[in-house]
Amino acid sequence: MKLAEALQERADLNAKIESLRSRLYNNAIVQEGESPAEDPGELIRELDECTDRLRTLIAKINRTNCETVINGVTITDMIASRDVLKVQLAVYRDLVGAASQIARRASRTEIKLLPAVDVKAVQKKADELAKELRVTDNAIQEANWITELK
Repeated sequence: MKLAEALQERADLNAKIESLRSRLYNNAIVQEGESPAEDPGELIRELDECTDRLRTLIAKINRTNCETVINGVTITDMIASRDVLKVQLAVYRDLVGAASQIARRASRTEIKLLPAVDVKAVQKKADELAKELRVTDNAIQEANWITELK
């Protein structure tokens, strides 16, 4: 199984576990003399099977990410870089938005607000970060599809 397939299965398991949570909640209490729409015991067994599989899958994914080196960098390190790039990019984009607001004045006597940063330079940095994020994410996706799960 490829790493990408394991990641897809992990996402499916997380969705199924959330569905089971909801179904368990909806069948936890019934009116006296009534039966639940679904057997909570069966739902719990299914939940336990899903969480056991998820535990195994997460361990294999993490082990594979730590042990797989692409261009001298582990997948784990690439994921960390991608996560930090997302944070940086969000901050730079927010800064550009805040500094680009045009001050609206009703009269010439009101205080004029000016950007405290070079908006063009900050936007250029945001563009560079966006490109680096795309390249990093593409490298991770490629690694996911060529790497066998360990």
